[in-house]
Parts: sequence; structure tokens; C-alpha cells
Amino acid sequence: MNCAIRIAGGDNVATAIADIAPGQPILAGADLRAAAPIARGHKVALAAIGRGTAVIKYGLPIGIALADIAPGEHVHSHNLATALGGDDDYHYAPPPVRAIPPGSTPGFRGYVRADGRVGTRNEIWVLPTVGCVGNLATRVARIAGQRHVGRVDGIHAFKHPFGCSQLGDDLGHTRALIAALAQHPNAGGVLIVGLGCESNRLGALVDLIPADRRGHIRTLSAQAVEDDEAACLALVDELVDGCGDTPRTDVPLSRLVLGVKCGGSDGLSGLTANPLVGRMADVVAAAGGKVVLTEIPEIFGAEQILMDRAVSRAVFDDAVALIRDFKDYFIRHGEPVSENPSPGNIAGGITTLEEKSLGAVQKGGRAPLVDVQRYGGEARLPGLTLLEAPGNDAVSSTALTAAGATIILFTTGRGTPLGFPAPTLKIASNSALAERKAGWIDFDAGTVLDAGFDGAADALLDLITATASGAPAKAETKEERDIAIWKSGVTL
Repeated sequence: MNCAIRIAGGDNVATAIADIAPGQPILAGADLRAAAPIARGHKVALAAIGRGTAVIKYGLPIGIALADIAPGEHVHSHNLATALGGDDDYHYAPPPVRAIPPGSTPGFRGYVRADGRVGTRNEIWVLPTVGCVGNLATRVARIAGQRHVGRVDGIHAFKHPFGCSQLGDDLGHTRALIAALAQHPNAGGVLIVGLGCESNRLGALVDLIPADRRGHIRTLSAQAVEDDEAACLALVDELVDGCGDTPRTDVPLSRLVLGVKCGGSDGLSGLTANPLVGRMADVVAAAGGKVVLTEIPEIFGAEQILMDRAVSRAVFDDAVALIRDFKDYFIRHGEPVSENPSPGNIAGGITTLEEKSLGAVQKGGRAPLVDVQRYGGEARLPGLTLLEAPGNDAVSSTALTAAGATIILFTTGRGTPLGFPAPTLKIASNSALAERKAGWIDFDAGTVLDAGFDGAADALLDLITATASGAPAKAETKEERDIAIWKSGVTL
């Protein structure tokens, strides 16, 4: 029985799938034993690796050896370092883009909106323009939720601390993000609450929303009315009357918008959960649905893999511009582009950003890259869209929702209770996490180590369609529903 997995034939390291004791065989049928304790998710050398030479995982370099490494030795931050810098040399050499052949896929029961988009929930969202009215929005949602139990799937407020003391693009980010959330198909009705004197003016925000998508939106300036709470509640009552009791309808999988995300990754994420999610991305894309991938700093070192799937030179150029702009963002702030992984990633066995990125991009599967969208933009085309957002879990998952994701698949090796406006399914990279944090985790991808991907893929697709049809994700049952906005400028 293997204690570790060699992912690609040319790899000179393997990843432990269980804790390995010194002297224990590493690979079945090979006379190679661990020279030191190797924790689950960590790397072990399969051959001698000379100082200054590349360490290979996923068939590609993940960094440079800092010292000579003998076979059986632990390979981690003490003897492996990133080779990433701010420079890049991307090339466009388009192979024939092969669409993934469609298979027999299940549909789901969703809410068909007037513009043809389909929601997986029929909720009322209360969105504050500014942090000053965040508690008002929360209070209104709580009272209205109790008042209208059963008529809609839920009434939720999404408070945040921004909307004032912001300038330029930073204010624009906040405005665009809230405007995008207000158009989400999971929201049958939206109340946008302003204060009245904030930088994020109600009128300018509503102007970003196409006229044909404003019918389900109401607005209120708290300073303009005597009893702001009563006025908000009256508007929510009106919204519930307009969309309450809406039935679900049978729709094909092509109407799903899938957001893919990883957070608290470990050394098994790139072996189990992320490639499993990649299979789901392929299924949805092949059916004609949309898949959205983000966390731009967490594809540094693996971006050429995505660029090679660009359907046109224009999409390739947009991807290059997005990556370079994000690297410049790091450099302008005096930070190295390789300032990643996180402490939790390192504890779980990930050493360099190249290693993390090569595992992370697998969430996008093999679907063609059809579009690139900036922060606050919407996924428009069937296939894979690359979306501008940082790696932060809450910020990037909010951006995925704003881009139209109606289900988010969130892989994790460490676990997190966070949830977001769109139903968020937590997928554990290892069975120990799934067992220990059953209240957080929706699906155990650790099973693929024993049973393979096919059965797990069928089971995960069943869970996705059930969730899209109304079954609650664990985060929803725990009332974990939050947003976070990317703060990218000065505060006045």
C-alpha cells in the first residue's frame, strides 16, 4: 500500500497521504523509506535533488532546492524556496481548443427570472450603501424574516464597513460590487439602503444597474424619512408580495453558474478536492453552463496553464493584462508576488506559491477559457471565466457571487465556517477534516484516495443539483452569510 502519491511521472517528490514514520516504506514495490517523519500532505523526496535544482510536482517546477536533498527526506520550507519573481514571459500559441463533450447531466429546480437567468434561491437581500446603515439593514432583515416565514427562502442583510471616506477606483469597487449583488438571480427582491450623505451615492449606484434589471429593486435614504426602520420594512413587505410564493421550475444544468474557490488548502487539496471540483467545472461547462475562477494571486506560477486554454488572442491578452496588473499591485505596495502561502497552508504541507497555484488552478478543470472579467464584472459566456479578485476567502467569494455564481464550491484542507450570499458547499480535501468538522463540511473528497474520482464525482454532482434545488448547505443552516469588499485605496 502506498503511503504517498507521485502525481506525475517526472516528479521527484511524492505527497504523503497519511503520516509516515521514519524507516517506513513510501511507495509500494519500491525500496525507498522515509528518512524522517513525514506528516500527511507533506512532500518526500523520491530521488536525490541537488542544491539549486528544481523540485518537481504536478510535472512542473514548484521551486528550487536550498540544499542537497537525499531520497526519503522531508521536502518543505527548510530546503525548498520559490523561484517566482515579478517578471513573466507569457506566450500565445493556441492549440485547437477542444470543447469537453457533453454527457448526460441532471438538471435542477430553480427560479427563472424575467431576464431568463435562473436562481437557486428566492430571497430578499437588504444591501447597505455604507457601513453607517449596516445595523439598520440587519435589523430590518431580522424583523422581516420573522414576518414572512415560508413566503421566500430567506431575508438577509449583507453589511460592510465601506461606502464613505473612499476615493476613485476604491469607491468604484465598492459601488460596482453592491450594484452587481443587487442584480443577482438568487435575490427575488432587493432593498438598497443608503444614509444620505455618503460617498457611495444611491443614484450613482443604481445607474450601474441596467434598467431592465431594476424592477425587483427598491431604494431608501435613511436621512430622508422620519421612521427609517418602518419605511424599510414597508418596502420589504412590497418586495415579498412581488416575489413570494414563486415556484421552482425544472431547468437544465446549463442554467447553473458555478463559482470555484479554495481556502485553507493543504498538501492534499491539489490531489483530491481541487481536481474533483475541476471535474464539476467540466461537467457544467460541457452542459453549456458558466464556471467562474478567481483568486488571481493564487494562480501566479500556473497562469500559463489557463492562458493556453484561451479561446482567442483577445481573451489571452485580457488574461495577461489581468495577471500583470495584479503583480504590479503587489510591487507598488513593496510586496513580493510570492508572498503566499499562508501559515495554515504551510502547516498542511504546501511550501511555495508555485505549488499552491498548480493545485489551485485544477478547480477550473479543462474547460476553455472564454472570458476575463474585472472586479465587479459578471460571467457572460458558457465556459470558464477568469475573474479579478484577491485570494482572501471572503473577498473572493463575494466577488464570485457578484459575478453571478448561484452555487460556490469551496475546497479546504483546514476548514472554515464562512458562508456567502450564494449557497456555499465546503469540500474537504481529507477525511479527517470531514469527520472532525461535520458541522462545516458538506462533502468529503478524501474518499478519492481509496475509491477514485468517478464515484465521488457522481456523488458531488448529486449534491450540487440538490443544493441548487433548495437543499441547504451547512453554512446556510448555521446562518453563515456574509460579504467582504476589496479595499484597495486610501481612507479619508
